Amino acid sequence: MISLDLLQTFLAVHRAGTLTRAAEALGLAQPTVTAQVRALEERIGQPLFVRGARGVTPTAAADDLTRRLDGPLDALAAVAAGLTGAAGPAGRTLHLGGPAELMTARVLPALAGTIAAGVSVRVQLGLADDLLADLAAGRLDLVVSAIRPRRGGISAEPLCDEEFLLVGAPGLAFSAAPLLAYAEELPIIRRWWRHVLGTPPPKRAVLVVPDLRGLRAAAAAGIGATVLPRYLVADELRAGTLVDLHPTEDPPINTIYLATRTAGRDEPHVSAARGALLMQGRLW
Repeated sequence: MISLDLLQTFLAVHRAGTLTRAAEALGLAQPTVTAQVRALEERIGQPLFVRGARGVTPTAAADDLTRRLDGPLDALAAVAAGLTGAAGPAGRTLHLGGPAELMTARVLPALAGTIAAGVSVRVQLGLADDLLADLAAGRLDLVVSAIRPRRGGISAEPLCDEEFLLVGAPGLAFSAAPLLAYAEELPIIRRWWRHVLGTPPPKRAVLVVPDLRGLRAAAAAGIGATVLPRYLVADELRAGTLVDLHPTEDPPINTIYLATRTAGRDEPHVSAARGALLMQGRLW
């Protein structure tokens, strides 16, 4: 028999990519993790990782073992945790990740009831790829993602659709307006221009700031035009400080997903947050 502890440690190392991060996730000392991986390698008679200066690289045998363990081992760990943990969400901590703008404008307010029920929330802001990697590694419980995850052991369900508008201050003509962008490559602006007008945008940005809230403030100040999701400018549109510079019946749409580890999605605190977000997402 191979100890389940060895398999759990192996899976943590495979997901984390380094012995150090796996040790942190497991609450073990790094030498213990190293010894357990070596013990498993000795039991199965083949190497599982190639050690390098920046971490470990899994072998083909490790990838095959991960595919067999991914899901079942998490499910077993969830059962074990449930035997000693509280039956409800109170007292649990939810580790949540997502993009800064959507989290602050929509997601966190939607969790007021979940927090009132006794769930503590710890938030990590960042890009979808990085957050999904942390979800797979067990460092996050729930991720709001602008891309649909394709990783094994991860479940995703549509949360809401983002509708993008070209906005600027009142009286600004979009055809001659300076552009305000999230990145030098104008990713959001380029998509809107091609989708709505069928051409690439005509100029480079006069302002680049990797925060949609900063672009909103700059546009309201009359600096130029930018493309933003409707939820982020709804108040400004109602107040008239921003206007839709080129209304269209077919704006670009981006689906936002709610991602969890398949084995952990029914844990009480995760389930409570999922339910609250999916209910509110239908209203966004």
